[in-house]
Formats: sequence, structure tokens, C-alpha cells
Amino acid sequence: MKARVVIVGCGATGSAVVSLLARAGIGYLRIVDRDYVEASNLQRQNLFDECDAAESVPKAIAACKRIAAVNSEVKAEPRASDLRPENAAELLAGAHLIVDGTDNFETRYLINDYCVQNSVPWIYTAAVGSYAATMNIIPGTTACLTCMFPQSPAGPVETCDTAGILNSAVNFAASVAATEAIKLLTDSATIRRTLLSYDLWTNERAEVIADHHSPDCRTCGQRDFVHLQGEGRPHITLCGRNSVQIHEHARPIDLSEMSKRLTAHGSVRHNEFVLKFNKAPFEITLFPDGRAIIKGTTDTALARTLYARYIGS
Repeated sequence: MKARVVIVGCGATGSAVVSLLARAGIGYLRIVDRDYVEASNLQRQNLFDECDAAESVPKAIAACKRIAAVNSEVKAEPRASDLRPENAAELLAGAHLIVDGTDNFETRYLINDYCVQNSVPWIYTAAVGSYAATMNIIPGTTACLTCMFPQSPAGPVETCDTAGILNSAVNFAASVAATEAIKLLTDSATIRRTLLSYDLWTNERAEVIADHHSPDCRTCGQRDFVHLQGEGRPHITLCGRNSVQIHEHARPIDLSEMSKRLTAHGSVRHNEFVLKFNKAPFEITLFPDGRAIIKGTTDTALARTLYARYIGS
């Protein structure tokens, strides 16, 4: 109950980890996620339902509502935000442990930089297709993410949206990660010190020793935190499902006023958390902080044009 855990990403793996940790009685969970619930998520994301999808409720907020109904003694704090170098210190502050529920290495490297710099343990977790992987990272003791993966995987990386996923692979990864989280929070001596991977469909299993950090590692050896400094990080990021996220316009948006303005140009609906504007063949999902997800294109230049045309530059 005294433990404070931050879960970054509340999609497939993240939502399963959140559910397990809440039911285990972790006292404080901060859930950081940039996305909203869609009907296609429900095959693999067990904290949400069709009502959440119909209302496009941000995943962090929907998850916290469900936690309150499951274990009211857990304090759950939703942060419907995109983790970036400029807000990492705020969103990750005060954590005894950080759990990865993301679907991209860009964010994982950012978490790794923050955790190594601040000596915070974290758990890398991934699941896609029938494949699951996880590793405990204890700065100063085990290998960090950069030790194991000095460079981000080259070329397109498959996600749940592009490659599909076996929901049992999600729950396998989440169960292992949640168990290791409880071990870390209770100072267990049985913490796993390997990178574990398992393919539930082919029954192929592998473990790579990760019990010590490399002095040559850019992050934990040389303490060069390039991802935390934001070097080379794009302002616009692709979301992996024929959509583009724009988070370079950080400013408060009055969703009610914006709804009135956009009504003449297309179909609009909004609640207190999100506004959805349909102008075929595009859909713009706008958040109160000015961030937007533009569906119907992967062309960043076109996404910027649509944002400037309808939301403002």
C-alpha cells in the first residue's frame, strides 16, 4: 500500500498490468497514456468496455474509473498525456517503480534515460503477435535497455494495430511483469535478471543474461542521456494505425468553443476529455492540451496542414 508505481502506456499490456497491480493492492498508481479507447482495443484490453469506446474516453481516465470500482483503497491518478522529454520529470516523479506498457522504442529509451539518471527501477515489457518479452532494469545493478539494444530496431516495428496480437500473449507478458513488480517492491531476492522472451504459438523460449551493466553503454556507462535531452526526437509522431499524432502545439483548448467553431465544417462531438471532428476521409481527435491525433493519413505534412486549417497554427 505504500508503493508508488507509474505505468506508461495503458493499451494491451499496460491495462493488464494496471489491473493486476490494482487488485494486488499497490497503494498508488499513476497511469500515463496519450490515447483513447476504440472498439478494436477491446479484444486485448481488459479494463475497458464498449461504452468507453463509444465515448472515446482517454485510456488513462477509463482505467482509473475501473480501478476505483475494483479496489477503492488504491489511489489512481490518470494523466492523459504523451510522455516527452519536456514532461518526463513531472509525469515520472515520485515513482518507486516504472512499468513499461508502451508500443515503441522511442518512449522506452526515454524511460530508460530517466530511470538511469534518477536510479529508479523499471520493467521493460512488450507483446505483439504471439510474442512476449520482459526484463527488469535496476540502474547500477542490471543491464539497462541501451546495454541490450544499443540502437532502436531498424525499419518499421510491428505493433498490435499493424500485426495483430494474441490476447493471451498480452496476459502472459503482463503476469510476468506484474509478478516481478511485486518482487521489486517487496525487496525479494528472487528477481529475474534476464531478458525473457516467449512465443506462445511456437513455444519458443529464450533468455539472455542481463545481470550486469556495461561500462561502454552510452546511457548507464557514459551517462549520456540523449533521449531525455530530446535530441533528434520529432515533434510529430506516427501512431501506427494510419494516423499521425501532433503534440507540438501545447496550449489549452476549450473543447466546447472549438466544437461550435467546427460544426459548420463537419461532424463534431465532444465530452470533457476529448473532441472528435470528422471531415471525410479524415478524423481529428483533439485533447484539451492542444494535442491531436489525425486519422486517415500517415503523411505528416498533410496532418500539419489539417491541424492548422481546422484547429489553428
